[in-house]
Amino acid sequence: MDGTLVDSTALVESTWAGFCERHRLDLAEVLAFAHGRPTRETVGHFLSDPNLAAAETRRLVAHEESETTGITEVPGARALLAALPPHTWGVVTSAGRRLAEVRMAAAGLPLPGILVSADEVSRGKPDPEGYLSAAAQLGCPPQDAVVVEDSSAGVRAGLAACGRTVVIGALDTYDDVAPRWTDFRGFRVEPPRAGVSGVLLDVPEPVAAGQVVAR
Repeated sequence: MDGTLVDSTALVESTWAGFCERHRLDLAEVLAFAHGRPTRETVGHFLSDPNLAAAETRRLVAHEESETTGITEVPGARALLAALPPHTWGVVTSAGRRLAEVRMAAAGLPLPGILVSADEVSRGKPDPEGYLSAAAQLGCPPQDAVVVEDSSAGVRAGLAACGRTVVIGALDTYDDVAPRWTDFRGFRVEPPRAGVSGVLLDVPEPVAAGQVVAR
C-alpha cells in the first residue's frame, strides 16, 4: 500500500524522525530498516526493552492512524484500481488494518475485498506469508499472481511467494529480476479475451537501470 498505491512518504519520515529524536537513533538507519516492515518489528529491532518497545509501537500507531496530512495516491493508482475487476486484486501491507483503511480513504482509493494487514500475519515482509495468504483468498495459484512492490523487504517477499514481482518507484536494486515503473500512469486494463483467464494489462516500457525519469 504505502509507496505503491498511497504516497505517504512525508508523513512516514516525519513519524520516524520523531521516534529517532526521542531515542537518539540515526534516522537514515531506521528508515532503511523500516521501509516495508511492520512498525512493531522496526521498533523492536531498535529498542531492546520489550515493555518500552510495546509502548512506543502503540504510540506510533495511534499517531499514524490520526494523521493524514499530505497523503495522496501514487499517480495513476486510482484509475488502475477503478478499471480492475474487484475480484482480481488485493492489498498486502505492513500497516495495521485500521491504518490501511485510513490511508486508502485519505488517498481516495477503494478498499479491496482482500486486505492482508500486519495484524493478520505472524511473519511480516520479507517473509512471503502475506502474499501467499492473499493469493489463496483470491483463489489464484501463487505462480499466476503478480506482486507490485516498492521496498526491498516487499520485493523479497514477492519473489519468494510467486516470483513475478514488479516495482513502482525508485528502488532499482532488483531491476534485473523485477521490472520497474515510476508510477501507474500509462497502465491500461485490456478488455477480456476469449480463452484468457485473469487480467491483461497494457503497460508502458519499464524504467531501465540508471534512467532518469521526469515527473
